[in-house]
Amino acid sequence: MIDQDIPCQFFSFKNVALAVRYRKGNRSPGLVWLSGYQSHMLGDKAVMVDAFARKNDLSCLRFDYSGHGESQGDFFQGTISRWVKESLAVFEAYCEGPQILIGSSMGGWIAIKLAMMLAKKNKALAGLVLVAPAPDFTQTLVESALGEVEWKILEEQGYIEQPKIDDTEPLLFTKTLIEDGRDNCVMKGCIDVGCPVYILHGMEDEKVPYQHTLTLLDYLPLHDVTLTLVRDANHRFSRPQDLECLERVLASLTDQISAE
Repeated sequence: MIDQDIPCQFFSFKNVALAVRYRKGNRSPGLVWLSGYQSHMLGDKAVMVDAFARKNDLSCLRFDYSGHGESQGDFFQGTISRWVKESLAVFEAYCEGPQILIGSSMGGWIAIKLAMMLAKKNKALAGLVLVAPAPDFTQTLVESALGEVEWKILEEQGYIEQPKIDDTEPLLFTKTLIEDGRDNCVMKGCIDVGCPVYILHGMEDEKVPYQHTLTLLDYLPLHDVTLTLVRDANHRFSRPQDLECLERVLASLTDQISAE
């Protein structure tokens, strides 16, 4: 998918320049894209979200976490805590009025954290869209799978490498990331996000099994939560039909919000 040229600007957070692409629209709600782990704001889903915003005259905010994409920073120093703080700072600097957070994979975890923080500030979001969300993945999907040998490697070199799945790059998990992740787990009590939640997950996802999302449902409110499982989609959720599915959700949610 071709990205419509939105110039990259930089937002300084704790002396680190974070790459931001912001499209100003005239209608609401605004859209905010949160990428996954070792991903960036120029991926297929992020570009599709921006194209949807352009087509519908909506604002769209995308950025890269420190150590990712076009942003500065040391990836090996990255943690969930840091990336959540960066996300909140960028959000508050650029966003006005009703907003929909769209989080992919780890971005889903960060989106949930942001939604909970904003709800406590009485700044509830207009909506939350989660694509193959991976809340608590450092504990439930990474740490829980480590054996004695992996723990030894982690202790000695400070990180461990997960083998490639499909055509994606190997994933690197640092000891710092795993330890910090324990303090940021959200699936331990009621997750009060204060807005409608839409979740999309592929049932052929080998990185974050869809059963992980079924567990997440146990912690979300009983109302205003919609789950769509796509039988043959994988973790990338980036085939044309997957992107169309995401676009339909965005169209439905934005229409619903505009009508209120």
